[in-house]
Amino acid sequence: MAEYRVKFFPMETMFSAAESDNLLDVAMRSGVHINASCGGNGTCGKCRIMLREGDVNSPSHRTITPEDYGNGVRLACMTAIHGDIAVEVPLESQVDRTALGRRREAPHILSPSDAGKLVAGMEIDPAVFKRYIKLPEPTMEDNISDLARLTRELRTQCGIHVPYVDFLVLKKLAKVLRAGKWKVTVTIATTGSSYTLINVEQGNREFENYSIVLDIGTTTICGQLLDLANCGVTSIMERLKSERDLCTLSEHSDYNKQISFGEDVISRIVFSGKKDGLCKLQEAVVDAINQVIDELVASAGIMADSISHVVFAGNTTMTHLLLGLDPTYIMRAPYIPTTTFFPPIRVTSLGVKLGDHVHAFTFPSVASYVGGDIIAGVLGSGMFQRSETTLFLDIGTNGEIVLGNKDWLTCASCSAGPAFEGGGIEFGMRAGKGAIEQVRINPSTYEPMILTVGKSKPVGICGSGLIDVVAELLETGLIDQKGTFDRNGKSGRVRAGANGHEYVLSYGPDTGTGRDIVITESDIDNLIRTKAAIYAGCKVLLDSLGVSVSEIDTVIIAGGFGHYIDLEKAITIGLFPELPLRKFIFVGNSVLLGVRLASFSSEFLKEVNEVTRKMTNVELSANPRFMEEFVASMFLPHTDERVFPKVMERLMGTRKNAE
Repeated sequence: MAEYRVKFFPMETMFSAAESDNLLDVAMRSGVHINASCGGNGTCGKCRIMLREGDVNSPSHRTITPEDYGNGVRLACMTAIHGDIAVEVPLESQVDRTALGRRREAPHILSPSDAGKLVAGMEIDPAVFKRYIKLPEPTMEDNISDLARLTRELRTQCGIHVPYVDFLVLKKLAKVLRAGKWKVTVTIATTGSSYTLINVEQGNREFENYSIVLDIGTTTICGQLLDLANCGVTSIMERLKSERDLCTLSEHSDYNKQISFGEDVISRIVFSGKKDGLCKLQEAVVDAINQVIDELVASAGIMADSISHVVFAGNTTMTHLLLGLDPTYIMRAPYIPTTTFFPPIRVTSLGVKLGDHVHAFTFPSVASYVGGDIIAGVLGSGMFQRSETTLFLDIGTNGEIVLGNKDWLTCASCSAGPAFEGGGIEFGMRAGKGAIEQVRINPSTYEPMILTVGKSKPVGICGSGLIDVVAELLETGLIDQKGTFDRNGKSGRVRAGANGHEYVLSYGPDTGTGRDIVITESDIDNLIRTKAAIYAGCKVLLDSLGVSVSEIDTVIIAGGFGHYIDLEKAITIGLFPELPLRKFIFVGNSVLLGVRLASFSSEFLKEVNEVTRKMTNVELSANPRFMEEFVASMFLPHTDERVFPKVMERLMGTRKNAE
């Protein structure tokens, strides 16, 4: 079979391909990212590339104009290779990692290191710890086995009874004891109410005890390297407030490499059913995890063999894919995962490149679409300890919602769609360099003012910018409450387009792509559907418990996306309930808030399973009230004007001024 060369620009990397190989498949196995929201089935039109040289078979597509097609624009997922080719991955499809490290500083946003401000009463008492032991050498009078000698001295010197021993410890115990001249460091893991000996090392390494905590997100993997041995004080709240940098040695984020197989969990579940699909997805996420760990270790300047523990959390699908469990039935009624609770797992069995003594604690799930990431968020935010009624929201492709307090917790999940992550939006993208993230429209001239990530030329629009522009269009009267553009010529930026009327945010000469960046009526409709699903989910959850919006004391917004939402704009379009802004708290990455506490505190680790069992799931897909509320929310901000009285008062004032 013929072998061809495929060269990707601007990376200038070369890879091999066979006759009729699919270009998107070649990019995936070569580690070159090209946007493919639909997983490569030709429906989203996101995987645009520019054919610079070579012979391919690639039909036209509705998302490519005849002019662009003539200039070499193709969809990677619909391109078959028939010779040596050179393709250019456009700016909007490239992975931009600079956005991963950005921060928005504001008094209402808490970072993962601020967990002590939210959670009370947790002491630093890691579930995995080390002890240095000096053993008496054996004699004819004291000739018990090596293991008996070690466990005896642990009882005598440390007051620790260890009834269980990992078999790998036994395999190396004799050599390590003698090489260390009977001076060794043991690593002990708390297992329920007992202990297990998981490692033994020569000499004194008691103060080299580190853990890796990971948020396994659908799009991003975030990790921290924690120092478990040298935090100094006993109160975790004091420590994380006053000297938090000494507890967190390094922090790093990178994209989950599974994004090349589909941007959302459904696309990945479908891909997992293909030949070797599950294996490829598992390898992709583990490869990304290993890269994050390498960065964490290098940045902190420690030895990787000093890491004793890993804690991670992700949504139910991400957890299944990481562990290599079949996720197929998560998306099929009645929506059953393989399991919701997971035993400790030796990380080397997953392909994670750490010592074979290192085990991972996996945050459990509640249901198919309420996963360990939400459990971590509930715990890390401290809402499970408070008496006030709290609404917890994590907004993404799925909207996960938790309502409750220290006495009760109820949760639900609704399929919100990928609009906030760029899916289904003509110029939608993640919050990378050049993404429009803030928009204001002059109410007199209808001209826009835009800000982009990195203050560079715009190449698309991300979730926070989408909320801003729709709210601004509504408030200036350029769209009505159904999301339909005013056709009366108020603004020259409103024009007829291929997908209905549209508003031009930035003209081609001012963009990074040379194309006009617009928001269309179809885009607005997708946003309305997304915000309607989230609001309807909140309303059904509240109604099922007899709680009114006015009875909510605190609203916690979780996730990196929440950092950049303008609250007033989000309320204007009906995404969040109309409540005083002082009731809202952004907690940033709530998953890291939870997993780091689970690593620092064995008491907190025990709470994880308790809180999970305490949570009651409301299945919205089978709830007739959800569809009723969803339809009622398909309006800006809502069909019932009494639900958003202040927003409606402002909109009515705008209309009067316009008249």
